[in-house]
Amino acid sequence: MTGMIFPSGDLNVDRRAGFAESMAYLGDLDAAIEVLAEALEQAPDWAAGWFRLGEYHERAGDMTGAVSCWQKALAADPADPFGASLKCDLVGQGSVVEQMPAAFVETLFDQYAPRFDASLVEGLSYRGPQEIMAELGTFRMGRVLDLGCGTGLMGAELRGQADWLEGWDLSTRMLAEAEGKAIYDALDKRDIAALDLGGTRWDVIVAADVFAYVGALERVVGWCAGSLAPGGRLVFSVELSEAEPVVLRESRRFAHSRAYIAGLLAQAGFGEVALRQVVLRMDRGQPIQSLVVMASGLGVGRREGEGEAEAFA
Repeated sequence: MTGMIFPSGDLNVDRRAGFAESMAYLGDLDAAIEVLAEALEQAPDWAAGWFRLGEYHERAGDMTGAVSCWQKALAADPADPFGASLKCDLVGQGSVVEQMPAAFVETLFDQYAPRFDASLVEGLSYRGPQEIMAELGTFRMGRVLDLGCGTGLMGAELRGQADWLEGWDLSTRMLAEAEGKAIYDALDKRDIAALDLGGTRWDVIVAADVFAYVGALERVVGWCAGSLAPGGRLVFSVELSEAEPVVLRESRRFAHSRAYIAGLLAQAGFGEVALRQVVLRMDRGQPIQSLVVMASGLGVGRREGEGEAEAFA
């Protein structure tokens, strides 16, 4: 992120921010901090500037200064489009974050959309859709919801087996990329962390590499349970946490434990759950251990409506 991408509204401030960015690029963090701090005196409500100044302090090893700046970014824009609350949480200077700020997820993926496919598949060796399809098999799927569809990487795999394929995502630009592929019967902008139950029932709900940006999954899994048709299946992937039920990593992605996922799905009423450990992607040259999860059997030992109650617990 730079001030030029998220301008302050003051050309002089933006020029100073650009100069600070150049100093930081050249390794002179002290100069970058000084220049941007002076610029922010003229634009004290510029959330992007405070967030960037916090990143300079972080790179310089001054975590106290970094947290102070990130707190000012949050005060300037409580919607938190830059994830300042996550940065504070990671250094133990904020309340524990259970959900990604929706504005942060939308901003992140709006920026990422044009290069998403190449970065993920070629750069990170991502194979989530292929692993999910291996779990699903080759049966005809009926009505399918691609939850957090992004640019349509998962949809391209689902299309041949779906009678109706719908994609939901929070990012307008990701949805535009997906629309350009002509994969989906319908696309809609939705915040999957805040869904309300409707009348539509789905035969298959898929969430590929999505729950890493949600955190606490009780609400969304409950929504899925209440939104599946009889005999329906929920299939998703998560990064694997070996200890904590839910943990926020330095990558600003959540990881989830086997026990947390299994317990959550049982509570939501799924009678049959399969968890398979795989490597779905690389990060900085390291394999990211993950789980591909398929849950079904909602009618087994569950009264009608129990999934709907879980959705809003």
